[in-house]
Amino acid sequence: MLFSKILKKYSKTVKQDAYFNPYRGMNILYKIFLQGKNCLFPGDCALCGGALIYPDEILLGLCEDCLASINSETAKKCAVCGKPLISEAGTCLSCRDSKHSFDRLWTVFPYTGKYRKLLAAYKFEKKLPLADFFAERIAEVIRGEPLLEKAVIIPVPPRPGKIKTTGWDQVECLVKRLEKHLPGAVVSRCLKRSKSKVQKELNRNDRLNNLKGRILLNGSAPGTALVIDDVMTTGSTMEVCSAALKDSGAQKVYGLCMFYG
Repeated sequence: MLFSKILKKYSKTVKQDAYFNPYRGMNILYKIFLQGKNCLFPGDCALCGGALIYPDEILLGLCEDCLASINSETAKKCAVCGKPLISEAGTCLSCRDSKHSFDRLWTVFPYTGKYRKLLAAYKFEKKLPLADFFAERIAEVIRGEPLLEKAVIIPVPPRPGKIKTTGWDQVECLVKRLEKHLPGAVVSRCLKRSKSKVQKELNRNDRLNNLKGRILLNGSAPGTALVIDDVMTTGSTMEVCSAALKDSGAQKVYGLCMFYG
């Protein structure tokens, strides 16, 4: 009975999540079969590789031990970029000397060690249950921040051709799950990206130049926006997305990234 409920849940998810299309041209019944197989034979923990046995383990893609070992950081963080403070108070030295297009940024996990492995399992191995785990953590941040109470959630747009090449977009998948964890939240996919080079191959300055003029508004900008991305390294993607929203009339633009590097 448990697996039938899980199968029903995942079958419904496949119908709703049009962005997940690893085998173009397959009909919906076969996609349901693939998802059902993953529920009945859920595979291994994304971190330790151990068997997933209990319902929560299967739904989140992590065993109990690994789930318990993953903790959101409690260290004080910069009130602007969201990265941990070393010896500064309130704002890091980098943000004191720089002007950002976003008003404030929140981060959850460092992009190191087991956390880096966690993102890789989701992003490259397509362990989709991790999207629910990430969505839970993001929802906790949003619920705990009065500034984000009325913010419209906006996913960072994928580069053109990405979905055709990889079959999905990890940020869109994450936002889809987030909508289920935050009933009533407003989501707008008002940003689009024109053709550009792959960001991870470039340094910070080149990343900024690579995206300038290539993040465009596809609709109207909300008064208060919360831009969601999976990982922030140089911050250039968040900068350009925030600038595009503010140039189009947004008064406040916040950002939230699962990982920071």
